[in-house]
Amino acid sequence: MKTGTIFAFVLAGIVVTGAAVVWLAPSGTQAGPPVQPRTTNVEEGAVLYAEFCASCHGAELEGQPNWRVPNEDGTLPAPPHDETGHTWHHGDALLFDYTKQGGEAALEARGVSDFASGMPGFGDSLSDQQIWDILAYIKSTWPERIREMQAVRTESEQMQGGS
Repeated sequence: MKTGTIFAFVLAGIVVTGAAVVWLAPSGTQAGPPVQPRTTNVEEGAVLYAEFCASCHGAELEGQPNWRVPNEDGTLPAPPHDETGHTWHHGDALLFDYTKQGGEAALEARGVSDFASGMPGFGDSLSDQQIWDILAYIKSTWPERIREMQAVRTESEQMQGGS
């Protein structure tokens, strides 16, 4: 075999091995933004949403009244998670981090400080999979056009490293 051919095989092997390691690595150990797992349970997400989210964001994902107007403490009321809100304007990594860490921590990690958020973190109450299931449920309620736009935002976010 020629040296160039051997080099090409070795390089191809390294690329394939590297891709497999990234694909198989648990989400907590891989570099970069969190990525929705290949398998989610929308029905479980609906149950979890009702238990953990509906008290603020509404049983029908409608959010709180006047969700764009700050409360006296500077926090915003809980926004709707249906297509009328802004949830779909964000990529999956931000939505995941916002849910897991809480609003202030997730935004501070992205360089946004001094933002008063009423969104608590659920990382101590929900597993990563449960958070992804809730997000899958929320996204399942959106019209196809909205899901497509949000998927593009997720793809862009992933290419930028989750910011």
